[in-house]
Amino acid sequence: MSTPTTGSSTEATPRPPSEDEDRPEKRTERGLSGQSGSRPAGQAALLRQVASSPAVVGLLAVLTALILSSILILAADSEVRYTATYLFNRPGDFLHATASTLSEAYSSLLRGAVFDWRATTGVRMIRPITDTLTNATPLIIAGLGMAVAFRAGLFNIGGQGQMILGAITACYVGIAWNLPPVAHLLLAVVGAALGGLVWGGIAGVLKARTGANEVIVTIMLNSIAAHLLSQVLSLKAFNGEGETGNRKSLTVADAAQYPSLAGDSFRLHAGFLLALLVAVAVWWLMERSRLGFQLRATGLNADAARTAGMSVPWVTSLVMMISGALCGLAATAPVLGTQKSMDESVVGTIGFDAITVALLGRSRPLGTVLAGLLFGALRAGGTAMQAAPGTHIKIVLVLQSTIVLFIAAPPLIRAIFRLPERREPLGATSPSPASVPAAAPAAPAAKEA
Repeated sequence: MSTPTTGSSTEATPRPPSEDEDRPEKRTERGLSGQSGSRPAGQAALLRQVASSPAVVGLLAVLTALILSSILILAADSEVRYTATYLFNRPGDFLHATASTLSEAYSSLLRGAVFDWRATTGVRMIRPITDTLTNATPLIIAGLGMAVAFRAGLFNIGGQGQMILGAITACYVGIAWNLPPVAHLLLAVVGAALGGLVWGGIAGVLKARTGANEVIVTIMLNSIAAHLLSQVLSLKAFNGEGETGNRKSLTVADAAQYPSLAGDSFRLHAGFLLALLVAVAVWWLMERSRLGFQLRATGLNADAARTAGMSVPWVTSLVMMISGALCGLAATAPVLGTQKSMDESVVGTIGFDAITVALLGRSRPLGTVLAGLLFGALRAGGTAMQAAPGTHIKIVLVLQSTIVLFIAAPPLIRAIFRLPERREPLGATSPSPASVPAAAPAAPAAKEA
């Protein structure tokens, strides 16, 4: 009898499943083991990204400055130094003196900048926070002006001179003109912006047309503006009742003054609302407008921007004009808000402090506002902190200076705290603030204008 032939003889014989494959728990274990390797890697990458972020570096810079300032406070306190002589015999005395000195110093800072819980009236209790907002107003506006220049790859160090020109223009409009209230204030504000725009535009045009370094030009313009202010205060249109050594202008008209936001018992004025509006406008300009894209593109790579058809000389001039206009606008805070007049120290060191504010804020509007509030709090709380027993009068200046030092040197902070190096993603929108001077675009030839 012949054996029948089946059609399945040419097909591969199916392999029976192994014992491990047939068990569902083995398949589950293999799936989990495949995912377990990716989870730690993803978490490590996330932690690395967070640890190397500019925000963390900025916070650690402030923390490091506070630690260094605390050491200096302790070193200057006589009781701490005395208890340190017998530290190993009675360490409790040293620790108690240390805690008492630091708590008194920093509680004084908080009471002078945020809330005075030792005050006897409600007005005195909340006055510190209003002083903080008042001090932060010009720092925020001028810091935003610096941030615009930084994002475009330019280092505007002439905020001081631009503020002086804005103060002169605003003060003249407020004194010499007689206009209705709203119109008078608006024209004084616009005049301040125009004064700063012209002074910043000089540096921008020289940079664009001749390749002059904007740092050197703006430093020289600062000196010229300071001497111009001294000369202007001797004119009849400005001269007031001040002494010859410290001349002072007349008080600006009531119609040109910022209205108060919290009553006559506080110094807070409507200039703070203007600072917030300026922050929103700068955010829209840099992040949502076509012009802002050109500014950022020029700051990242001037050659690439030129190849793409952008006029780098025009962008350079416009950036310095915008930056100068914002710095001039910042001068309205003291001239039309707090002092309501002008003297030789009307802008103080706000123009230079604004550079630190922009660096600490990473040249972003929100960060600049927060950094301005921080420095406003340091200014407001500095007076109360200096009154604390054992606290040196210059400790607040040391604190601000060390913040500048650590903000300007991110590698130093990364080395201290063993942070990983930051890897810039593709398509980053701006250079790091610490590298702004090095990132400044090369000056194009005059024929490209």
